[in-house]
Parts: sequence; structure tokens; C-alpha cells
Amino acid sequence: MNNKHQKSDRSEDDAVPALEGLTRRSFLSRVGATGVAIGAGQLPSLAHAESDNTNQGDTPTDVATDGAKVHVRLNVNKTNYELDIDPRTTLLDCLREHLQLTGTKKGCDHGQCGACTVHVDGKRVNSCLSLAATHEGEAITTIEGIGQPGALHPMQAAFLEHDGFQCGYCTSGQIMSAVALLNEPYGHSDEEVKEAMSGNICRCGAYSNIVSAIQQVRRKD
Repeated sequence: MNNKHQKSDRSEDDAVPALEGLTRRSFLSRVGATGVAIGAGQLPSLAHAESDNTNQGDTPTDVATDGAKVHVRLNVNKTNYELDIDPRTTLLDCLREHLQLTGTKKGCDHGQCGACTVHVDGKRVNSCLSLAATHEGEAITTIEGIGQPGALHPMQAAFLEHDGFQCGYCTSGQIMSAVALLNEPYGHSDEEVKEAMSGNICRCGAYSNIVSAIQQVRRKD
């Protein structure tokens, strides 16, 4: 037997002890135990693993603020506010939790449903993806600033007339996007309106009524 063959035999022999007595049941048990350990946080976290691999010349970024707050001046619905908030506070949470303007809804909180849409300097913005502290000096408008009972915005009135809502949860975001759309360079076909409003999800499926409401207001303009 040549040396090459002997080396191969030793490699195979070294691998055998790790598999001895390992039945399908015991293998699955080990895998399951590993999953439980991960779920319970018993294995090193990704953040910890990354910190272990950080080069000595790099300085890890610590996102904790130790309770520090920033002073922010915001103009919302033509009213000035001064707030001390965590710098990580989103515009959505600032409006709802600090200013009690709860007409702006929290849906997916990932910028995918449009329920949190507000206007910043007349342009629509997903407020869940924007930090409140970045909007000093800008004019923020929420659904409360568009119109009120007895003095509805034409878009609000059109949504009522065309039954552009069912559960109503997405409606404020739909209306805010629709109002901003009036000043955007889009064509007037239904298909183009649908495309322009595609960032606002209606889980009740009132899309055709929403388009009808928007087109009514556009024709009057």
C-alpha cells in the first residue's frame, strides 16, 4: 500500500468517530437543539460576531444614545412646535405619539403600504421612513391639515361621494397621496393614476372607487 493510499485511509478513519452512533433521530435532535439555542439567544449574535471581526483600526458604531435627546422645531399644519425627542424618532411616531395627530396611520412601518403618507413642502413622504429631526424648517402637512368636518378638502368630499374607502384605515394616506398627485406631472388616464397611486395599498380593494374620486377632482381643476 503506497503512502498516498495510507493518507487517504487515515483521513477516512478520522472522520468516522464523528458519525459513529449518529442515527437519523439523533441527527434531527441535534439540529433541533441548535435551532432552540439560536432562538433563545444562546449562540453568539451577528452583532457580536461582527465586532469580533472588526479590524483594530476600525471603530465600531454604537447606535445607543444613552437617553440623549435633541431639540427639534417643527412646523406641522401651519403650527410651530418645539420638542425634545430621541434623535431616532421617525416623523410618523413624532406626529402620533408626541403631537397626538393620529390621523396619520401606522401600517407596515416599512414604507410599503402608504398608510403613513404626509406632505413635506407639498410632496408626499412615507413618514415611517423619515426621521423627525431632519425636517426642521420644512412645512409638514397631515390629514388634519387638509380639511376638517364642515370644511372638507375637495378630495375628501370626493372620497365620500365615491365610497373610496371601506375599513378606512388606509384612507388618510390615500387622500394625502391623491392631493399631492394633483400637482405632479402625470397624465390623466385611469392607468396613469393607478400607477401614481401604486404606493398606497387598500386591503379592502376599493381601488376603482379611489380612482373615480381622484379623477372627479382632477376634472374640476
